[in-house]
Amino acid sequence: QVQLVESGGGLVQAGGSLRLSCVASGSIFSINDMGWYRQAPGKQRELVATITSGGSTNYADSVKGRFTISRDNAKNTVYLEIDSLKPEDTAVYYCNAHLVVGGIRTAYNYWGRGTQVTVSS
Repeated sequence: QVQLVESGGGLVQAGGSLRLSCVASGSIFSINDMGWYRQAPGKQRELVATITSGGSTNYADSVKGRFTISRDNAKNTVYLEIDSLKPEDTAVYYCNAHLVVGGIRTAYNYWGRGTQVTVSS
């Protein structure tokens, strides 16, 4: 059984900062790409940022320069530093990991349950 658990969301004022964390646990052999996605009310889930096991990153144009993704491979954890928050960043933020499950050595895509980020103007 593999789980992804996000934390760090909350209510912040515009211009503020947050740090989201996501820990992967369970029977994990290895983790390939990890990433963050978000879904605002009435909208589809969208990519925020991804990071490979080697540390290469990719960002949505809307967050470049304000969001920073990083990971600690030893802790199976991915982070998202969010600066200069805007009301339009309000969404549920989901963690995603493409990983190889231990034992069966098969790769699957996993999602966390999400953490709410609300930005007030």
